[in-house]
Amino acid sequence: MSMTSTTATSAHRRATVRTADGVALAVREYGPRDAELTVVLLHGHCLRAESWTYVRDAMARYPGARIVCYDHRGHGASAAAPRRTYHLDQLGRDLRDILDAVAPTGPVVLVGHSMGGMTVLTYVSQQPHEIGTRIVGVVLIATAASGLAAAGFGRLLHNPLISLFQTAVRFAPTLMQRAKLLACKVFAPIVRAAEFGDRKVSPRVLALANAMHNQTSIVTMASFLNSFMTYDQTDALAVLSKIPTLVVCGAADLMTPPAHSVAIAAAVDYADLVMIDTAGHSVILEQPVPVAAAIGRLLTRVVRDAAPRSVAEHPTGLPQPLRRPVRASGCGVRGAAEPFPDAA
Repeated sequence: MSMTSTTATSAHRRATVRTADGVALAVREYGPRDAELTVVLLHGHCLRAESWTYVRDAMARYPGARIVCYDHRGHGASAAAPRRTYHLDQLGRDLRDILDAVAPTGPVVLVGHSMGGMTVLTYVSQQPHEIGTRIVGVVLIATAASGLAAAGFGRLLHNPLISLFQTAVRFAPTLMQRAKLLACKVFAPIVRAAEFGDRKVSPRVLALANAMHNQTSIVTMASFLNSFMTYDQTDALAVLSKIPTLVVCGAADLMTPPAHSVAIAAAVDYADLVMIDTAGHSVILEQPVPVAAAIGRLLTRVVRDAAPRSVAEHPTGLPQPLRRPVRASGCGVRGAAEPFPDAA
């Protein structure tokens, strides 16, 4: 594992981390290098680090944490990898390489959306000794611990057409990539419904989501599906009871229905559950302000656990919690969500 810096500014730094098996992962860092806390944001399947743009912007104005985003192998600006490595166990190992490169010391909070959340739970199962020492907080957004194929759009994983699709990609990837680009246009309404439901979504958000889906290789898209069908990290949840844990979901999520988030929160002692009424699976794009507010609450808990002083006095500058639930503009939030200052 190695790290090469390609761009460095005071506000935004780009780097490349080479994994143990030689795959170059694109990394972006925001905030002070000497921040006491590092927050790592992990994106979902067929997305990239840009999916965190709006949430990150709501967080990056505050000096208390350094924010790190990266593209999974085969996604975004990261390099393609052998098809056999496109599975969640490998993503857990990639996360370890990322942390060793960008945050070798100091406390870390992991924030994962969808497949990113599955990667976090896989990492927890691989490195349980780090929970409560190196890893001091976890946020799981629109994700699951198991049973992806048992509910919502995940049931489609059992469809025989999925196996035919994967076989076609193995034998004719170029042809299938061309077909994918056409299919993205034909099935755009279905994809939109799966990600956002029937809610009104900003054209800018739709354009970003479509661009990320369209630019992801068909090989990457197809190869991870087997891993989703066998994924089960239920046993990792008990370990999270050692640290502040937040679970966030959209009430209208058709990809990972809220029942998954409820089950996760029920299995982790003292976990917070925030359900956003007007959001679907792409909650981080649809409602970034309440998502950032909920993450802010988690960071406040982390700081409280780390030091007995009041949050307002803590040198990280992390926000002081509110004692009331928050209702963001146009968005019902179930559960206590404490915002960054002026975030709501």
